Amino acid sequence: MEDTSKNLTEYSYQYIKQQMEQNVLAPGARLVNRKLAAELGVSAIPVREAICRLASEGFVEHIQGSGAFVREIGREDLDELYVLRDLLESFAAGEAALYITPQQLDDLQFLIDEMREITALLNERNAKHTTPTQFNRWVDCETEFHEILIEASRNRLLKKVIQEQRAITDVFYALRQLKHKIITPQSAEETCAGKEQILAAFRNRDADLARQIMSEQIQAGRRDVLAFMRKQERGRNAT
Repeated sequence: MEDTSKNLTEYSYQYIKQQMEQNVLAPGARLVNRKLAAELGVSAIPVREAICRLASEGFVEHIQGSGAFVREIGREDLDELYVLRDLLESFAAGEAALYITPQQLDDLQFLIDEMREITALLNERNAKHTTPTQFNRWVDCETEFHEILIEASRNRLLKKVIQEQRAITDVFYALRQLKHKIITPQSAEETCAGKEQILAAFRNRDADLARQIMSEQIQAGRRDVLAFMRKQERGRNAT
């Protein structure tokens, strides 16, 4: 019985989180237990437990007297997350350069190739930014790239710290909230070039260079994302 309850809570958690990532449950949306339970075909108990877990992870906020709402990650939150990512993932990149396997190198190359395809489509169509479908695939590739890199570091404690701090998950969750217009042909090209440089450093087992390039990539992403958020805020204030 206990295993069934845990499975239903996990099922509810994954469903709600996916709805948030896909912006079906947008920032500020109220999470109604009964409605979500009906959609999932479960009782309200696993839904309530799932929402509590999401709140503990920072994705949901409880407002007294009003209920639970999808949390919007602000500019200051994201800035701090990028600082944390730089510290952790730059070190992970250096370690990965020493231990990465041929299969992991191939997996990273495959992801870069996918991102190159998206970039080529943007340029061919003279697009200003990605479509929602392209954007979601781009973020999926980014997430997987960083997860492989951390796995390749072979540092169990580092992996545990990164998972507990949610440095990757929170950043890419926030990017999904910002929607598809954040990825432009220029930013896509720069990201692909940076990832190819990291991959070359891995192939050459150059830990110092891998660490340096990863830090530069994260800081460039930080600047682009925060500039985009400031632009959005100015647009909202002007209306």
